Amino acid sequence: MPGIRGQTTVVATGVEPGGAGGVPPADDPRDRILSAAGREFADRGYEAATVRDICAAADVNVAAVNYYFGDKRRLYVESVKHAHRQRSRQMPLPVWPPETPPERKLHDFVANMLERMLGFTEPPWEVRLLLREVLQPTEACRELVEDYIRPHYGQLVAILDELAGGRLPAPQLRRVALGIIGHCFLYRAAGGVVGMLVPADELATLHALPDLADHVTGQALAALGVAPPLVPPAPTRARTAAPRTTPRG
Repeated sequence: MPGIRGQTTVVATGVEPGGAGGVPPADDPRDRILSAAGREFADRGYEAATVRDICAAADVNVAAVNYYFGDKRRLYVESVKHAHRQRSRQMPLPVWPPETPPERKLHDFVANMLERMLGFTEPPWEVRLLLREVLQPTEACRELVEDYIRPHYGQLVAILDELAGGRLPAPQLRRVALGIIGHCFLYRAAGGVVGMLVPADELATLHALPDLADHVTGQALAALGVAPPLVPPAPTRARTAAPRTTPRG
């Protein structure tokens, strides 16, 4: 989007805490258990992951799970919530000054969401666990939605309402918001399929993160009637971005 790209407040880390796969050092045994459990659940799923393996990775006694969490089920729920907190720390939502135009806010929000989902070469355990939970929801999903996802969703709907000047009913705003989220989520959940459908040269340019942020934002603005219909993209620019921006399955 002309006049918007390049000004985003989003900064991607793309770095998994703890270096090469290890549990982050922490003085708090509860934090060590959560990080170890998150990796086990992300890689093996709830049923296959064992409390014994989790405690060995966290360097704590097996009884620590009962002490801090009560049982394996609650440990899983807290691990999912911990994964989202970790990802939010790595990629915090933008903070805008009061005079920020709503178009700027929407573009920043979309860029941030794409970075959270795709801004890495291989997905860290937090993303793997959250994806597993969203695609195969358990009771943890309800708490995840209420504590974390709903506030973000509400912020997106509020931005869309500001863009529409209050003239669209709430159900229509929610549908537009879900369309934005679904568009971004497709590249995380089915990136391999996208790679089969789209030519490689097009995937590396028009589907790289900056272009996706522009396109998703422009599509939403057009749907709200506050921007003209989509136009053909400008000629492809030379890129020096790392290949991490290519959607992966």
